[in-house]
Amino acid sequence: MQASASSRLVELDFFRGLVLLVIVVDHIGGSILSRFTLHAYALCDAAEVFVFLGGYATAVAYGSLVARHTESAARRRFLRRAFEIYRAFLVTAALMLVVSAVMLMLGIDAPNVTTADIEELAATPLRALADILLMRRQPYLAGVLPMYALFALAVPAMLPLARRRPVVLLVGSIVLWAAAPFAADWLPHAEDVQWDFNPLAWQLLFVLGVLAKCQPIYQRVSAHRLGWLVTVAAGVAFVIAAWYRLGIEAAPPDGSLKQNLAWFRLGNFVAIAWLAAGLVESGWVKKVARALPWIGLVGRKGLLCFVCGTAISLVVDSLLFKFTEGYLNYPLGLAADAIAIGALLLVAKGSEPITRVLAVRVKTTA
Repeated sequence: MQASASSRLVELDFFRGLVLLVIVVDHIGGSILSRFTLHAYALCDAAEVFVFLGGYATAVAYGSLVARHTESAARRRFLRRAFEIYRAFLVTAALMLVVSAVMLMLGIDAPNVTTADIEELAATPLRALADILLMRRQPYLAGVLPMYALFALAVPAMLPLARRRPVVLLVGSIVLWAAAPFAADWLPHAEDVQWDFNPLAWQLLFVLGVLAKCQPIYQRVSAHRLGWLVTVAAGVAFVIAAWYRLGIEAAPPDGSLKQNLAWFRLGNFVAIAWLAAGLVESGWVKKVARALPWIGLVGRKGLLCFVCGTAISLVVDSLLFKFTEGYLNYPLGLAADAIAIGALLLVAKGSEPITRVLAVRVKTTA
C-alpha cells in the first residue's frame, strides 16, 4: 500500500476491530447480524481475516522495533509477546470454564458451554489443569491463542526471510501447509481432543500477511498492464464462492477442513483480500475508518478485546439459547447483538484510561 505508515495503521486498526466484532456475533448462535457476516456468503470466515491481519500487524510492529531500536531488541520483544499470548490463553481458558460452570449451575446447557472440559476438570482436576497449562486442552474459544503464541515464537526467524528471501519463506510455508493434515496428530493434545486450528496449516495465512507488509506484491501486480486480469479473477472467484455458499451448500462442511485450512477456504480468502486491497488503495477504507473511529479503537486493543469477547459471546449465546430455546428470534437476536457489541466497545473504551496511566508511568520511570 502506497499510503504512509500512519494511514496504513488507521486502516489496519479498522479491519482488526471489525473482525473482532464479527467474531463476537458469529459465536452467538441466535445472532441476526451473523446471518450477514463473511461466513454467510463465503467459504471462509472471520478467522482467516484475523490470522492474515495478525501477520500484517506483526510485520508492522517488528519493522517499527527494528527501525527504532535493533533487530535483537525486536527478537526479544516477540519472545515476550509469545509469553503474553500464552498468559492470555490461560485467562481465556479460565473464562470459558468459569462461564460454562456458572451456566450449568443455572441450568443452562447451551450448545457452546464447555461441558466436556468441566466434566474432565471435576473428575481429574490435576490432569485437566496440566493439560490446559501444556495446551493439550483448549476450552472452546481459547483455541486460537496457542497457535498465535507459536507464531510469535517464529517471528524472529520469519521476518528477516520475508524482507530478504520472500520466495524461500513462501515456498517453505506452502510445503508446511500441504503437509499439515498429516502432522495434525503430532500436536500435543489430550485424549479425544484436537486443536481447533492446526498451526502448521494456518501459518500460511500468517505468512501471507507478513509478506503483504514486507513486499509490495499488490502494487507490482496491479501496476502491470495485465494486472486487471488478477482483479477480474478475484472477483469471479468471490462470486462463484458466494453462489456455492448461498445456493448449493446445504450443510456445514466437515470441521477438519477449517482445522487444516482447506485449499478452497484459502483461495476464497485470497480473492477477498485482493479485492479489499483495491478498496484500501482507493482510499475508501480510510474514509470509513475515520468515520467510525470506535471500530479502530477495538482493533487497537486487539488481545484484550479478543479475550473479553470470548466471555461476552459465550454468556450472550448461552442466555439467548435459554430464552429462545434454540429457535431463531429476531427481536431477541438483535438485542443480543447490540448487547455483545456494546459490551465489547465498553471494554475497549474502558481500557483507554488505564493504558494512558501506564504509559505515563513508563515515561516517568524511563
